[in-house]
Amino acid sequence: MIGRTCLVVGRRVPGPGLRFSSSGGEIKKEECERTKSSLLTKQASLYVHWPYCLRRCSYCNFNKYIPRENNHHAMTECLQREAVHLLQLSQVSSITSVFFGGGTPSLANPSTIGAILETVSGQVDLSDRAEVTLEVNPTPEGMSKLEDYCRAGVNRFSIGVQSLQDDDLRVLGRDHSSHQALQTIEEAQRLCPGRVSVDVIFGRPGQRVDSWEKELSEVLKVCDDHVSLYQLTLERGTQLFKQVQRGEVTVPADDVTAEMFQCARRTFHKSGFVQYEVSNFARNNAVSHHNLSYWKGQQYIGVGPGAHGRFVPFGEGGVAREARTQTLEPDVWMREVQQKGHGTRRRIQLSHLELLEEVLVMGLRLTEGINHKHWELFSPQLGLRDIFGTSADVQDLLRNGQLILDDRGLRSSWDGLAFLDSILPALLVELETQIVQKLQRDLTQETSSQR
Repeated sequence: MIGRTCLVVGRRVPGPGLRFSSSGGEIKKEECERTKSSLLTKQASLYVHWPYCLRRCSYCNFNKYIPRENNHHAMTECLQREAVHLLQLSQVSSITSVFFGGGTPSLANPSTIGAILETVSGQVDLSDRAEVTLEVNPTPEGMSKLEDYCRAGVNRFSIGVQSLQDDDLRVLGRDHSSHQALQTIEEAQRLCPGRVSVDVIFGRPGQRVDSWEKELSEVLKVCDDHVSLYQLTLERGTQLFKQVQRGEVTVPADDVTAEMFQCARRTFHKSGFVQYEVSNFARNNAVSHHNLSYWKGQQYIGVGPGAHGRFVPFGEGGVAREARTQTLEPDVWMREVQQKGHGTRRRIQLSHLELLEEVLVMGLRLTEGINHKHWELFSPQLGLRDIFGTSADVQDLLRNGQLILDDRGLRSSWDGLAFLDSILPALLVELETQIVQKLQRDLTQETSSQR
């Protein structure tokens, strides 16, 4: 049901998107496609992957490694070098946010974080007000470096609490206690008030709805203004997956985890939190601007072993976005960066359909959905109503109240958001059908005009 997948206001002056009216000198906003396209290619968020952990959690299949030796200096230099290479390869002139993930990036020296941010700001514009997030493992070591991370340029923390139950933390293979998590949250809030996120996992082995309700109450007592809730996923090959297969532990049934999700939504809503995305809740508008850039289909550059990126490189006509994946294994990745400046293992040019599929899937994770103007940035010739307005399957979703298509745009209802995975297939089929038909019509018209 739920998968883990987290503004500068100035005086407006006449520019490419504005022009003077011939009558009375009134300034009219005229957003041309060229201006919109330029904005999509000139801005990006930056993800930096620190691949190392001290141990592997029982449920985790992320790209992480237990370091055999301390090679932090070499890793830092390679992260800097790849960042420079990819930024220069892109058409990006401004980085809107930076996210240090992993792995366990709170194992990195604060000097590493500072060096990377300095390197980035030397290549492109990185505002002092840009959101810079660091994932933190709430151990004593992680907590002890929070202040130094802030000095290095971090202004937001995402803390991997996962559970406030010590028994569950042991089952998950976490290396912190609930007490240490509470201490880390308190220190992070002292340093970055209003800019601390807490990650919590539900659907844990042996978990019940009533115990989850109590834990949510405890989370609300200690959290800041942002909480991310993730349903535990049994990933093949992990220790926890094998334990469940052997019958050593059991996880809640689907109907139980569904009730846990609804329970969390109700509980956070009553406490003033807004569910702005499937798994994310915020109050006082403390949303994750970095993750919003993913969900809104904006460009992002991925640096580090196994990192993913989506951006338009130079030399591709300014319109063709590429999906890029960096080499997974850290030692191999470092050798590649040292030899050629980057560790890109795979690059795929996205077709127009593939780009729209990503915009649709990511955008519908947001409770606000996709508005018409935003969709037009990526599909100026086929609007949301053109694509989804006449589909019988989509009409069924509209009638049963799971989906809404109106003057605002396309979005899931409160009930529909919980079933997004079952809603998306029909939408993706209709999207492909309409895009293919549009291509066929264009081809027919082109052939006719040449006769």
